[in-house]
Amino acid sequence: MAQERPTGLKANKGIELLTWGTPNGWKATIILEELKEAYGKDYTWQGINIGQNIQKESWFTKLGPNGRIPVIVDHDQGGFAVQEGLAILAYLTRHYDPDHKFSFTDPLDISRAEQWMAWQHGGLGPMQGQANHFNRFAKERIPYGMQRYTGETERLVGILDNHLKGTDYLVGNKFSIADIASFGWVHMLRFSGVDLDSFPNLKAWWERILARPAVQRGLLIPSKSSFGNDTYLEKLKEDKEFAEKEHALMEKIKAAKEQYGYKYASP
Repeated sequence: MAQERPTGLKANKGIELLTWGTPNGWKATIILEELKEAYGKDYTWQGINIGQNIQKESWFTKLGPNGRIPVIVDHDQGGFAVQEGLAILAYLTRHYDPDHKFSFTDPLDISRAEQWMAWQHGGLGPMQGQANHFNRFAKERIPYGMQRYTGETERLVGILDNHLKGTDYLVGNKFSIADIASFGWVHMLRFSGVDLDSFPNLKAWWERILARPAVQRGLLIPSKSSFGNDTYLEKLKEDKEFAEKEHALMEKIKAAKEQYGYKYASP
């Protein structure tokens, strides 16, 4: 049965999540599923279809003034609302991760995690988002924009790949909110026009995180996306028409790079 269109909050206790199946939305669903598995911390969620602009409606912007998902509301803190994925990761672990399973106590590790989260928030997310826009959603294929943002995304994931040499996770060699912040974007690199196989350390990190049951559950909220690296490859194999269109797009990205003399370098 189709979900009813949200028109306001529906819970009166615990955490309520307003989200959609995007890299930013996955930050919230993954940490909430991890906290649920680790501590039994349950939550309520509503799917906010961004294609219908529900996130721009007044009831939503009262909670998240930026009009973007995800937003959480902590009903046990007087209906306190938190917008932005980075802030949500910090808030939830600060209040509901007493054993620091996904966060840190050492001040230097706290800073290291903050640095990687800020790096994603200001770099990987915005640049990869622009790659998606110019490669897929712009009405005109503009070669400069295609090579500029695809190339910058490659430069940034190269930084991750290099950092992950000899370590399983970004900070303290344990899975944490630092990893969750970047995972969703890496999870859709192929859709963005970047070859994940070219970054073996990053690919191994992605596979390691994807294998976590709570991560898998988080990726299903509100429904499984076709943008993930795994589902993208499956569709390439199963759908000939899709594969032909994707091949044509990758050729356009390649041609745009050649037109502007792009050469990969990182950092």
